[in-house]
Formats: sequence, structure tokens, C-alpha cells
Amino acid sequence: MPVPFRRLVGGVLLCVGALIAPAALAQPYPQKPIRLIVPFAPGGASDVLARLVGLKLGERLGQPVVVENKPGAATTIGAAEVARAPADGYTIMLAPAPFVIASLMYPNLPYDAARDFTGIALLASSPLVLTANPALVPASTPQELVALAKAKPGTLMYASPGNGSVPHLATELFKLRTGTELTHVPYKGGGPAVTDLVAGHVALMFASPIEVQQYVAAGKLRYIVASTKERAASVPNVPTVAEMGYPDFNVVAWFGIVAHAGTPKAIVARLSDEIGRVLAAPDMKEKFVAQGADLSYLPAPEFDRFLAREREQWAQAVKASGAKVE
Repeated sequence: MPVPFRRLVGGVLLCVGALIAPAALAQPYPQKPIRLIVPFAPGGASDVLARLVGLKLGERLGQPVVVENKPGAATTIGAAEVARAPADGYTIMLAPAPFVIASLMYPNLPYDAARDFTGIALLASSPLVLTANPALVPASTPQELVALAKAKPGTLMYASPGNGSVPHLATELFKLRTGTELTHVPYKGGGPAVTDLVAGHVALMFASPIEVQQYVAAGKLRYIVASTKERAASVPNVPTVAEMGYPDFNVVAWFGIVAHAGTPKAIVARLSDEIGRVLAAPDMKEKFVAQGADLSYLPAPEFDRFLAREREQWAQAVKASGAKVE
């Protein structure tokens, strides 16, 4: 074969390759299953919500969304898994409020929660209500509770599911805002804490309404004040800390979806939009409520701003409490 002809053929092949390469890169997302990391063990509310959303999201995307449970170390094991993964949209994570808190409490994490992750969508939130045992707390309003706490500083004991938990830091933030002194009694989980609250071994606890509503209905416990900025639909008659004159107080247990920072914006936008459509389905609200959560969809840009506010608020609470990982 003459040399010029070989060069001609080579040139044609290079041109064909140049045309094929962009076409391959432009293949629509997704082309394979998506991993949805849940940083908790199977069976909890976060796992159930992840599977509800993952199933419907997979149907919309045309590829399965496979839930993988990576529990341990207050979400940091699951988060590290996502931080190590390529920023290609094929590994995402269900991020709860402890995802932000853990980044403020654990030293030497292999990732930076603010730098290494990008928000995709907020899914749901749940209010916390400062709940009292009436036998120990003769107060019915937030103002009466604050007056009682200031009259007897440090004598009222409050329970939490553990050091660094959302209820623990919510109470510390409440103390910071109101200038009160309450004594922390950490438990290993919310169940034992509620049990001792009902029994009168502790006086107060920030809890999810689903944890304590049966005891409030029976008169064994009393709602005092809600942690949300606006009154929560689940407890509309309970005043908020914001109504007390602290408008920047807004504490919720929340669940969202995050990905590795650097994930292409088009993929983040696609996931965010499709999740919004999943949550808009008529049956999703009821399914979320059954898990003690309210639908609270925020698309990617708004969720990123939400995460920034969460980091600022929890940094104040961690610093004020001196909370440390044990």
C-alpha cells in the first residue's frame, strides 16, 4: 500500500475517532445503577425513606438505585465512602442532620463536609419539641420554663439520645439563646431517654412528636416549645422558640441527598429535579408522615444554602456545649 494512501486512511480514522469520542461522552445519564449510601443500619426511618425515594427515583431514571447501608461513627463511615467515590453521580448519600454535626465534632476526618460534598435535594424534616414531665416541671409555657430554670440554675436535668445528638445540641442552643442553665444526662438512644423522662428521672427532653405523643395524650408528659421557626403541622398548638423572640432559632431533624463535590452540574440538576417529581407523587406525603417526617423538598441550590446555615448554627451549639466524641 503506498505511503500516501496509508496516511489518508489514518487521517480518516482519526477524524472518525474524534467524532465518536464526544458522542460517547455525551451519553445520557445514567448508564448504570446508582449507589445510594445510607449511613445507618437497615430498618430505621432514614433507611425506609431512602428506599422509598430510591425505588421511585430508579423508575424515573431508568436505572436501579441500589441502597447500601454503611453504618457507624455518626454517619462518618458512609460519608467517607461517598467522598472517596468518583464525582460522576453514581454514588450519592442520604444525609441526615448528624452529617453536619459529625463534621464539627470528629477530629481528623478523611473528608471536609463543606468542601467535598454538594447538595442535591432536601427530602424531609421533622420538628423537635421540648417536652417536660409535669411532676418535675410546673411550667406550661416557654416563658414559665425559662423563669423556673433561671430561678434554679442547673437543677433541671434534660435527657438526650447521646452526646452530639440533635436533641442534645438543640437544648444547648436553647440554653445559649435563653441564658438558662440545664444539666445534660446523655443516654444510649432515644428510647431509654424517653422512658426515663416518663418515669421522672429527668425533667426535660427535645424529642420528635412521634416519640412522645402517646405520653402527652395520656397526660404523662407536656409539650412546652417547638424547635421550628414556624409552627409545625404535627403540633400546631405548640409555640416556637422563634415566637419567644429568638427568630434565628430553627432546629429540625432533616434528611437530604448529597453527592461528591465536582459532580457535573447537569447531573446534580437532573437528580434534583427527578427527586422533586418523586416527592410530588400523591402517596409520598402519607408514607413520609408514617415515618414521623414531613415532606420539605428543596432543590440543589437552596439545599446547599440550607446546609451552610446548618453548619453555622451547629458550630455555635458545639462550641457552647463543649461536646466531644467519646
